[in-house]
Parts: sequence; structure tokens; C-alpha cells
Amino acid sequence: MTRIIIDVLLTSALLYALASGLPGVRLKSFRSALSVALVYGLLNYFLFWLLAFIAFIPMLLTFGLFGLVINAGLLWLTDKLIEDFEIDSLRMTLLMAVLLTVGKLVLRLIL
Repeated sequence: MTRIIIDVLLTSALLYALASGLPGVRLKSFRSALSVALVYGLLNYFLFWLLAFIAFIPMLLTFGLFGLVINAGLLWLTDKLIEDFEIDSLRMTLLMAVLLTVGKLVLRLIL
């Protein structure tokens, strides 16, 4: 349980840092970053493997890199569900998904 709370806090801090650094991403506050991290985490937990199973052939052909497109889609869905979180374009959504994935990987390696 503690690991989940730490993961949500780290993800929300990473989201807040990326939103303040990228010009096309807007977050209202750290509280909204927490809600984005929760919703994105739940969507990722419940939908990622289902979408990866459905898109098995593209995942296989791209050696798993199609997972970044799935993450971008889930991030876009999170954008549509939460009013205080906004991403301007598809390119910025893909960039945010890549940076979020890499950032979470680095944080997991550090901790």
C-alpha cells in the first residue's frame, strides 16, 4: 500500500514538473496533478494490458514501442476526463507520454 502511495506522489510530482516545463501542457495546481496521477494510473492499470492485447501485432512489430502510443492515448483520455489538466496537441501528448514513461523508469531505478 505504501508503494502505491509513493508511486502516485512521484508520478504527480513528475507530472507537475513536466507541465511547468513544457509549453503546451497546463496543470492548475499540485492537487490537480494528484488527481491526474490517480486517474492516469487507474486507466493505465485497467486498460493498458487490454489495449496491448488487442494491438498485439503492432506491439510485436515495433518491439513494444507501440506501448508509447497506447500511453499517449490514455494520457489524452485523462486530459478529457479532468478539467484542470490540458494538453494542446497530439504531438505534445506523445512527447508528454514519452517523457512521463522515461521519467517514471528513471525514478524506479533510483528508488
